[in-house]
Amino acid sequence: MAKDPLAKVRNEVGRRIDEIRSAGLRLSPLDLHARMDDIRKLAAAHGLGALESLARSTAQRALLPGCRVTLQSCLEHVEEALDCHSERERTAILAAVAVRLH
Repeated sequence: MAKDPLAKVRNEVGRRIDEIRSAGLRLSPLDLHARMDDIRKLAAAHGLGALESLARSTAQRALLPGCRVTLQSCLEHVEEALDCHSERERTAILAAVAVRLH
C-alpha cells in the first residue's frame, strides 16, 4: 500500500483546524482570519487548490458579521477539500458552502 505523500500536510491542517475549534469564542475575527490565511498558505505551498480556495474564502468571511456560523460551515468541508482533485470538485465545495450560508 502506497503511503500518502501529503500525510504530513493533512496532519498539520488537521491540527490547525482542531486548534481553531477548541479555541472557539476566544478567537477574535482577526485571529480567525490569520489562522485561516496560514492554512491557505500551507495549502498553496503544497498544491492543494481546493483547500487554498476554501481557506481564502473562510479567511475573508471571518472578518464579516456572523463569522462564527460561516466558519463552522467552512470547516465542515475541509476534509473534502483535502481530497479534491479537480476544478469541478473545488467549485462544488465552494458552492456547497455558499448555499449553506444563504
